[in-house]
Amino acid sequence: MATQTITTEKYKLYPSPRNRSKDIFAHEVFVPYPYALVDLDSMDLMGQSTLFAACRLSDMKMGQVVTFELDADRAKFERLFTPD
Repeated sequence: MATQTITTEKYKLYPSPRNRSKDIFAHEVFVPYPYALVDLDSMDLMGQSTLFAACRLSDMKMGQVVTFELDADRAKFERLFTPD
């Protein structure tokens, strides 16, 4: 099954099939590691989050974008995430 592509002002996004929500939330983090494992379930976040494979349009850098419903979850992700 083909994945729908979403284009925003900053990114071309490819949704993860593991996302529980299809929303793009206000708080985002670009992870410049396209193949890193991002395990959002293990971070015990308070709000919803979504994960996308991404191409940053400003420089065509590939990576991943994680969006968060809550800014506190964004801060927690930045503190806990380490690329494998």
